[in-house]
Amino acid sequence: MPDGYTEEGAAAYFALMEVGELLKHHVEQQFRRDGGLSYVQFRVLAHLLDHDGRLRMTDLADGVVYSRAGLTYQASILEKEELITRRPSAEDERATIVELTNLGRERLAAIIPGHVALVAHELFGQLSESDIATMADVLTRVRTHLRTVPPRSIASRRKTRPK
Repeated sequence: MPDGYTEEGAAAYFALMEVGELLKHHVEQQFRRDGGLSYVQFRVLAHLLDHDGRLRMTDLADGVVYSRAGLTYQASILEKEELITRRPSAEDERATIVELTNLGRERLAAIIPGHVALVAHELFGQLSESDIATMADVLTRVRTHLRTVPPRSIASRRKTRPK
């Protein structure tokens, strides 16, 4: 086996994948019940909130690690519900600025208490404070490493031709 990929590593990897999917399922049910949003729609609104309510579309796609086309589709849904607005950037004619509306902030405010309670119970309720600190450290290091390669949202659109 390649370095670092042991039987124990494989078990940890598959457990992480399964926990991620199971937790995502519970979380998405809560988002739909409490705010009528999908998982990715919540992430878009929450990411905007974390960035003072305003981002370029490409930066938003990068932040939520979602394709440009997928984000455009989700943004159109959120815009129809008046949870965000989109407009051309004054600084860069190629860029689109996405802004969280007051209605979007209210929708997040309705969802977040239930989200915090769900995650506290389903994930953190099963762990000690030491486990949580270790998990935060480990996952932060892995995320930092994975972010060294640009997400698909900002990868070049041009295909290179073989020489």
